[in-house]
Formats: sequence, C-alpha cells, structure tokens
Amino acid sequence: MKAALVGEDGALLYEARRATGRERGPEAVVETILAFAAELRAYGAGHFGGSAAAAGVAVPGIVDAERGIARYAANLGWRDLPLRDLLGARLGGVPVALGHDVRTGGLAEGRLGAGRGADRFLFVPLGTGIAGAIGIDGAIEAGAHGSAGEIGHVVVRPDGPACGCGQRGCLETLASAAAVTRAWRAASGDPEADAADCARAVDSGDPAAVRVWHDAVDALAAGLITALTLLDPRTLIIGGGLAEAGDTLFTPLRRAVADRITFQQLPEIVPAALGDTAGCLGAGLLAWDLVGVDAAAPRTPAPAGSPSAPSAPAPHAQPSDTPSLAPEVTA
Repeated sequence: MKAALVGEDGALLYEARRATGRERGPEAVVETILAFAAELRAYGAGHFGGSAAAAGVAVPGIVDAERGIARYAANLGWRDLPLRDLLGARLGGVPVALGHDVRTGGLAEGRLGAGRGADRFLFVPLGTGIAGAIGIDGAIEAGAHGSAGEIGHVVVRPDGPACGCGQRGCLETLASAAAVTRAWRAASGDPEADAADCARAVDSGDPAAVRVWHDAVDALAAGLITALTLLDPRTLIIGGGLAEAGDTLFTPLRRAVADRITFQQLPEIVPAALGDTAGCLGAGLLAWDLVGVDAAAPRTPAPAGSPSAPSAPAPHAQPSDTPSLAPEVTA
C-alpha cells in the first residue's frame, strides 16, 4: 500500500509505504488504510502549512466510483465496502474520491506522464494480470458499469488456457508478466524463474526464451489490435512489470502491431513514464478534481520560502502549500 501528498500542480510532495497485511482479514486492512491516511494528513498539516484539501483513494477490484463503494476485491475480501464514507469520517469530513487502481494510474499517465498532450490514449499495464484505462480529453472512461478497459479479458486464443473469469485464451493468460513467468518456468525447468529472467535470457539469445517471449508478444499484439480497432487511440502507453524489459519488449511489439494493421491508424506506442507512483498521483488528481483544481495545468513557481518536500517532486512541478492526500491499495 502506498500513500502520498500531492500538490496542486501534480507534484509528488511526500510518499510513504506500508504493508497491506491482507492476511489479517478485510476489516484489519480497512483500519490500516484509514489510520495510514490519518497519519499522512497529520504529516501534511505539520510540514506543508495546512491540512489536505481533499483525498483520493485507488483500490483494485470492482469499484462504484460514483457512490464511493468498493464493490468487490477478491484478494482483499471486500464486498460493498463504503470506503469513501469511512475515509471521509476518519479525515474529519474532507472531500474523498474513490477510483479503480488501473484507471487512476491511467489518469496520471494521461495528464502528467507519457500521454500528456494526447487527446485519446490507452494505458495498458502488464503485471500479474492485464487491464486498461481509456483516456479521453484528460478524463478516464469508466463505462456504464465501471468495467471499461478490461482488455485482459479479450479472448485472443479461443483454445488457450483457462482464465479466472471463466473464459479460455484471455489476453492476460498469455501475455501478462504472470503468464510469461509460468511459460518460462515450464520451458527452463527453473521453478524460481520469472518474467524478468526470461527477458534477460532473450537478450542473451536463448532460443527457448525467444519462443516464450515471441508467443507472449504475438498474443499481446493480437489483443492490442482489437483495442485499437475499437478505440482508435492516438497514443498507446504500456506499463507494468513487463514493460521494464524496455526495447526487448517494445521493439518486437511495435513491429507485431504494425504487421497487423490494415485500415487502422498506428498509434505511438510508448512506455509508461511514472512507474509505480502513477496510482498515487492519479488518486491525488481525483482529489484535486473534487475541489475544482486542474493539477495538470501549468502554474507559476511557488514563492521563495514555501515548504520544501521531504521527497523530490515531479520534475515538471513545484511544491504547493496545500496538498491532497492520495492512498493507493494493492491486492
């Protein structure tokens, strides 16, 4: 679990981390979130000249952002948790926004990161699973029921592996970091190997690793073509653990997508820029949106003598006197 204080200008003013402790049960996890948020609010009041103006929280699972309810999170044991109200009460009534973890990360990448300036983008993090965030004019499209962007459950190989969603051959069963890890362990015979090891083996020319990697990239390109056909984004942002392979991923992926293009326009395919801070920054943006502040807008530098941040702010922004509070919970 990560939490941050985020300035009016989108600067990451202060960040802290804490174990979610999900093994203690769902009620204990909720109390940890509430206590953590209260601690950061107090820190902000003591170090930045004022209490947080608003709070944003990003959580996994099924999220009803409009009502502020975490509907379901399998790994955290939540069902119909009124997290917005609970957090608002613990923080003394400050406005609270609730968002989905991937969509808040996409919001940050779109406004502050790799998608900045793009009117239409798709953010796809490749981690344990695969999800997506659809960016339109600086906002993220949640869909009619809060599940827009679930590209990981596009079926790309109908005869492929079983997926937890009940289908077979979903994209995330073939091209996620977890999928590459499983395939490389089977191919290498090393039960401790992971996707990063596979990428290194690809770089060294290992033919088995090259086959595993090619299969994953081929499946990923097939899924992305479906997304490009439906959404026509200007920029495609790839993040998550698998994107850390750099050119080992992006060079063959760009080629594989380009080879599949027929009438579609090929978007710019770029790595995510914000790393694992994207969720916290996105939650901070949700918070500032509540109080009518566009945290992506250029601003004049803070006056001399204003409080300095305990951790370095984002390079495009200067610290702001009044932060927003932005917890991100991971399963």
